[in-house]
Amino acid sequence: MCRIFGFFDACVSPHEFRTVSLLQRHGGPDAQSSVRGDGWGIGSNRLAIIDLDGGNQPYTELDGAILVVFNGEIYNHRELRARLAKRGYRFTDGCDGSVIPALYLEYNTSFCAHLDGMYAVAIMDLRGTPLLMLATDDSGMKSLYYSWDPGHGRLYFSSEIPALLSFPGVDPEPWLPGLDAYLATKTPMGEETTFKNIRVLPPAALATLTRTAGFQVSRRPSPAPSCQRVEFPAAGITVREVLSEQVRRLLLADVPISAITSGGLDSSFVTALAAEAVPSLDTFNIAYTGQWPADERGFAAEVAKRSGTNHHQVLIDPATFPDLLAKVVWHLGQPNADPITLSTYALFEQVRAAGFKVALTGDAADELFGGYSRVKAAVAAAPGVDWVAGYVEALAAIPSSLRERLYSAEYRDYLVHQGSAAARIAAQLRESGTSRLEAISDFEIGSRLPAYHLRRVDHLSMAHGVEARLPFCQPSVVRLARSLPDKHKVSGDQGKRVLYAAARPYLPASVLERPKQPFTLPIVAMLRDGQPLMTFARDVLSSAQLRREGLLDPLAVHGLLAEQASRPSEQAALAVWSLLIYTLWIDQFGVGWSGAYPATNGRDPITLATSAQHRIEVAR
Repeated sequence: MCRIFGFFDACVSPHEFRTVSLLQRHGGPDAQSSVRGDGWGIGSNRLAIIDLDGGNQPYTELDGAILVVFNGEIYNHRELRARLAKRGYRFTDGCDGSVIPALYLEYNTSFCAHLDGMYAVAIMDLRGTPLLMLATDDSGMKSLYYSWDPGHGRLYFSSEIPALLSFPGVDPEPWLPGLDAYLATKTPMGEETTFKNIRVLPPAALATLTRTAGFQVSRRPSPAPSCQRVEFPAAGITVREVLSEQVRRLLLADVPISAITSGGLDSSFVTALAAEAVPSLDTFNIAYTGQWPADERGFAAEVAKRSGTNHHQVLIDPATFPDLLAKVVWHLGQPNADPITLSTYALFEQVRAAGFKVALTGDAADELFGGYSRVKAAVAAAPGVDWVAGYVEALAAIPSSLRERLYSAEYRDYLVHQGSAAARIAAQLRESGTSRLEAISDFEIGSRLPAYHLRRVDHLSMAHGVEARLPFCQPSVVRLARSLPDKHKVSGDQGKRVLYAAARPYLPASVLERPKQPFTLPIVAMLRDGQPLMTFARDVLSSAQLRREGLLDPLAVHGLLAEQASRPSEQAALAVWSLLIYTLWIDQFGVGWSGAYPATNGRDPITLATSAQHRIEVAR
């Protein structure tokens, strides 16, 4: 596991290149390395998990003509190494990433088809005209951000946005539609970020760049779903067998393994399966000091006791949240409206403090098996009911009617011409031509999971040098889930039917029968008068700050804060939280329109936004 970075056909000084590395060192504290050539450079920060004394990057072949830096984990590296050794390749260590150069020489651009794991890879091929190749895993578990300047043919890339912004050629201009995209879906979907000139490679991507052919991004076809069509009782057994096999594969490491146990079905099931293979497995759960609604620590403790794990109960004080939030926003690099981000950051901090570099999680089960209430509601909607509109509305951090009231008049006018993020998602769903659940699953797995979920887990675990491993994202689990009939996943008001059936022998009835609730902060209770978080929100969302930004109506935001203070609700609390996070993002990265927008004086706000000067201060 590492952080990687690099540039192509650009002028970057050694000092600037070291700065990029330093800004990602939290994710790779064990070794730092880089190599530079004529107009190009690649580097890595290593978190040593496999072959602790080996794994020196860049990995090379052909006396340095092939150079590779790699972020992730390859679970089938032993099988690949044995196969490649029979073909004459020699390896100086047992690190998982060291097989990639030989694999590339054997299979060229199709080398990813042989990798089982999570990864972001950069390859410099110096045989003739220099070629840079970037690749990501099928689920998008490992992010890779880039900034491409087609006018000058320059490319910069890194595993994290703050590091990418420290390259001298990366423009920090904000993406004007980004606020609406964020509030409509809790974070921008697809390849967009809230920076206009920074994009993220999608899952299953292969990007190539040469000085003659330019920069091209393609995507590998999705793996074909499993052909097996099993009836319901047997389907649960099949899911359990496949998931159990993948959990065991993901226990491969030369450092101790831990597991995150929230107390819900997904992480509890992963914990129980891992505990079968790891005696005295260490598990971690997070809760908050004081008495708060929806406390899950009792469920997590019961799972730990049943599975025989060494359980760690992490407690954090809500009074510390204002200080933590700025760190969370900086590590994510762009806004994410889910309050779980703060919990995730604090939890992995304690996992690393306890001496663990690896933690298994239950993420992605809801996307694969139809666990969300919005999915169940869409599938169950009666004929004639606009299930698409209801589903898209349920994705939002702030409902569409409230968003429109909160936006400034100029920003509302801009969106009329630009089009909204919600409308684009709705159009995608309506044009799918498949069943409701298939259309939703395509969006949940292909767009929302990598953007909203996996980047959060990756960035906030690696903020503390912890590798999060996700059994539900393993290709065999994804293929099996996609092959199951809709009724095996969602029926009436029950989601994840087949997963409940698979987990039944392993989990206590209290976990199996409890109502689903999100693993998140109780923000309705915490955003009340007298609570530190509410005081902090009022300070950040000051009228002066909002007027400087120009996208929100200060009076409407003030009204929202007053509503939450007098009539606390889940809708108002999440809206306050979402605006707080966005404003902190602006503050952390110094982005904005410097007062030129939206005081347009009758001029086009798009022109003003494009011409305004922007600044960036990279926090350390």
